[in-house]
Amino acid sequence: MTLMVRNVSVKFGGHLALDDVALDAQAGHVTGLIGPNGAGKTTLFNVVTGLQVPQRGEVRLGRTDLTKLPPYRRARAGLARTFQRLELFGLLTVRENVELADSLRSGGRASARVDQLLELVGLQDVADTRADEMPTGKARLVELARALATKPRALLLDEPASGLDDGETDGLGALLTDIAAGRLDGEPVAVVLVEHDVQLVMRICHKVHVLDFGSIIAAGTAGEVQQNQRVIDAYLGVAT
Repeated sequence: MTLMVRNVSVKFGGHLALDDVALDAQAGHVTGLIGPNGAGKTTLFNVVTGLQVPQRGEVRLGRTDLTKLPPYRRARAGLARTFQRLELFGLLTVRENVELADSLRSGGRASARVDQLLELVGLQDVADTRADEMPTGKARLVELARALATKPRALLLDEPASGLDDGETDGLGALLTDIAAGRLDGEPVAVVLVEHDVQLVMRICHKVHVLDFGSIIAAGTAGEVQQNQRVIDAYLGVAT
């Protein structure tokens, strides 16, 4: 299963936010998407998930053409995401946020899988805490657990490590690798990671795409991207 983005362009007035962007994310791998603030990363996620209509372009998940589908049908087809700006149900508990997603997927009551997911992301001890009382880093893990509750085939993560300490970030990296490999539900997942923690991206991503001023300026392995002069000039600053 591959998430395929082809020739996506988005204009906001006279501003070209995305210019002929293409990206492939294969199940079984974590695919990185990095670039400066304002490069268009979240806009691309919005196009993929149906929250932003592009001027042109195509989005496919395996054999399914998602391009003209509304967000809820894309979710049913297997897309899930987290957000740069947290989108939790603040008055619900951590458990209730995950239960809601699980019950929508199953068409009924939440399953025992909710407890498995809370343990997986390390939130079982705060399961009964209201979501709006969680610190930012932990709240992002709630979003991750909620997204996983839908059993996605493609998982888009927008800065999930923001607010986490070094140890928590290492744990997140290992978890994302396991999710992509199918160690959670037995089916490989295409994970797409937008993240400003470049070391995390370079450590766990099979392929990295670099976006700058709405265009993909480089795509390749971590080593290839880190040595690309355009990437160094636009984002990394120095060869790493």
